[in-house]
Amino acid sequence: MAEHSTPTLAESYAKASHRTTGNGQRNVQVLLDAFQEISGDTPSDMYGRGETISKFERKLAEMLGKEAAVFFPSGTMAQQIALRIWSDRKNSRAVAYHPLCHLEIHEQDGLKELHHLEPILLADEERIITLDDVKKMPENIACLLLELPQREIGGELPEYAELEDISAYCREKGIALHLDGARLFEILPYYGKEAAEVCALFDSVYISFYKGIGGIAGAMLLGDADLAEQSKVWKRRHGGDLISLYPYILSSDYYLELRLPKMAQYYEEAKELAALYNAQPAIRTRPEVPVSNMFHLHLDGVLAEAAGPVIAGVQTETGVALAAYLKETGERSCSTEIAIGDLYETVPKDRLRAAIELLGRRLADM
Repeated sequence: MAEHSTPTLAESYAKASHRTTGNGQRNVQVLLDAFQEISGDTPSDMYGRGETISKFERKLAEMLGKEAAVFFPSGTMAQQIALRIWSDRKNSRAVAYHPLCHLEIHEQDGLKELHHLEPILLADEERIITLDDVKKMPENIACLLLELPQREIGGELPEYAELEDISAYCREKGIALHLDGARLFEILPYYGKEAAEVCALFDSVYISFYKGIGGIAGAMLLGDADLAEQSKVWKRRHGGDLISLYPYILSSDYYLELRLPKMAQYYEEAKELAALYNAQPAIRTRPEVPVSNMFHLHLDGVLAEAAGPVIAGVQTETGVALAAYLKETGERSCSTEIAIGDLYETVPKDRLRAAIELLGRRLADM
């Protein structure tokens, strides 16, 4: 008799008929859907020039209330360049951000190796940056980067009043304030603000087109006209001026229009899902009540190697995909990230509730 191997967490997630997270498979269909109504006569951009790219840049500059915008193939490139420009303007190598900032933990020290900037880490890994942290910065800081939401700690946010106070303090002290807004549109329902209102607090802004928006790739850097012109020079130096970026630009525009109206829905659904998880004694979320479409799911008292097969079993039995991976967060704890998109509303609520309750019981029995 043939032996049947137990599916891994990732395998059971992939095979489940109902997924609670994301917008769907990131396959070629993402491009095909974006291009279904695009005429073959649409002109291409060429090395950062042309109506296809300039029209989209103007659109985003107006939407976010900034003087100018520059499209980049990646946010890593855009943000390093933004901080380099502010550093040169202020004639200081010192920049400040959170210890779990993307530039610090995911970019192989690009900011330090390529631009020789010197990051000052504010707050600690378990909390967001506060006004008190900002007031304690050294006097030579050229730019402060704030990530909204702070992804690596579950997507937490400062209250809007504190954000306004941080902005006012930085302007008083002549410190440039840069927004890592990879998930900017996802936080607007919580703040109850338009994008331009939030961006008005910052001197420069980066946004992503493949997070909640769900495009192929791409980013936009926004600020004053001088920053935009300097960033174009640096983009060329970084090799970011591909001969054509139109697949990214056109798909970014398509999915921006498709999903911006859904951000409030995603936010409400994230709160609904978090409440289902928090009703189980062996499970908690951070934040307990989400402030965007994302949160972290924490399993305390169990390691990933033990929890993984339990979740895989629930996913296989119920057909409801809850988690594709787990990472260790302590000696006996693990977590995963949840980000709500188009797929959540397709999951039958009775099956979802039953799957989470089954998971809760099995974890409690461990």
